[in-house]
Amino acid sequence: MAIGKVFSFGPTFRAEKSKTRRHLIEFWMIEPEMAFYKHDDSLKVQEEYVSYIVQSVLKNCQIELKVLGRDPSKLENIKAPFPRITYDEALKFLHEKGFTDVQWGDDFGAPHETAIAENYDKPVFITHYPTTLKPFYMQPDPNRPEVVLCADLIAPEGYGEIIGGSERINDYDLLKQRLEEHNLPFDTYKWYLELRQYGSVPHSGFGLGLERTVAWISGVEHVRETIAFPRLLNRLYP
Repeated sequence: MAIGKVFSFGPTFRAEKSKTRRHLIEFWMIEPEMAFYKHDDSLKVQEEYVSYIVQSVLKNCQIELKVLGRDPSKLENIKAPFPRITYDEALKFLHEKGFTDVQWGDDFGAPHETAIAENYDKPVFITHYPTTLKPFYMQPDPNRPEVVLCADLIAPEGYGEIIGGSERINDYDLLKQRLEEHNLPFDTYKWYLELRQYGSVPHSGFGLGLERTVAWISGVEHVRETIAFPRLLNRLYP
């Protein structure tokens, strides 16, 4: 909180049996956290950050894009602002497209995200997911506590979610209540609660998956092509 804006970049490990072209057991996450940033402030940073990356690639990496066979015209329109739809609006759209299997409170899978992304020529934010779907530390919407002030950024062309982020809970009592609801050990999260206990401020953050972002920009088929030593479901040792 005293620093204001912090930025970390490091490996992240999955504990799930995902076996798709989008998933790795180990991937690298770029994680900004920002004091005095509300939900909408964070979305603005995210879209400007992704726009800057894509436009920098177009400016500086034309040779590499040509070697990869990437059509640069699919990237030229990637400029902020990005479209935003709520979870409720996304669900209504999916039902209209025939995805009647997904109901309110269900998470979206790869086919659902792809169907939504195909409706846009830019990455699209899906905001205000149900509270039950998201981590304990996300700030509930004050006007509708059954959803949280969060967003997933879905890349075009079927590459899926490249950013997940939210406004964070800054109220000590609410965060303590969330820990209890999730049956999480207080001793482990004591330091996290103390960040609120001794003077918290509104703050937000997000995580960008490096490999998925690179896969989308470069147009490669599988995310394993974007990391030097891919760890997959049945291959832990590089």
